[in-house]
Amino acid sequence: MHEHDIEQIEWNDRVLHRHQYATETTINNGHSHNVQGTTTPVNNTIAHVHYYEGKTTFADGHVHGFSGDTGPAVHLSDGTHYHEFSGTTTFNNGHVHYYSGRTGRNISP
Repeated sequence: MHEHDIEQIEWNDRVLHRHQYATETTINNGHSHNVQGTTTPVNNTIAHVHYYEGKTTFADGHVHGFSGDTGPAVHLSDGTHYHEFSGTTTFNNGHVHYYSGRTGRNISP
């Protein structure tokens, strides 16, 4: 008998893919922003993550920056997967916002 490191086993022929994401921030100072975009593309490996970054939508006279890495893939029975993500925006206009959500299912680059 031999062992394999499950995090190194690859699936789905290492096809590059990315995810779209969209969520709303917390309400701070009487307003919120939308956080949305597309993650960086990566190969399909079992325990992969994606990087994301961008600017929030404009609200109350300003925007915020955001960036981070998603959590590992959450695999679904149909062969697709999603990722959870969360973070804090940059400090602008005297405050920050918090956000969390799930990406959409995997799409081609």
